[in-house]
Amino acid sequence: MATDGSEEAEAAVGVAIDLAKRYAADLLVIAIAPLPPVYTTPSEPLLPQTVPSDPVPYYRKLVDAAVARARAAGVSDVSGVCDEGVVVDGILAQVKNHGSDLVVVGSRGLSSVRRLLLGSVSTALVNHAPATVLVVRTPTPSA
Repeated sequence: MATDGSEEAEAAVGVAIDLAKRYAADLLVIAIAPLPPVYTTPSEPLLPQTVPSDPVPYYRKLVDAAVARARAAGVSDVSGVCDEGVVVDGILAQVKNHGSDLVVVGSRGLSSVRRLLLGSVSTALVNHAPATVLVVRTPTPSA
């Protein structure tokens, strides 16, 4: 299961824990800290003047919290991986290395414009993962 700390990802953590308990399956929690984009204009130096803060500790805490939550729920075979890189590529690499047969992720529900500009992790995983992908949606509030 992959997490980014969003509300949707937290819902996916719950579903993954429930499935792991129900089917006595092992659970791998994955978080990939995205590489910070570095943009420059022609008038700026090639190397940035400030270095963005390291996002890895935040994602490591997410993994540790999800692993602890799974253990507290009774999942005996649970582990976690935190890495840094391109999110989709990192998740796909871990799924392949671990031999996972199910990937559980949350859906952020991006608008069509944001999805076009940013891409959708869940859509990319559905299209490229070597395993079945379960996309967990959170209920939307009624108007």
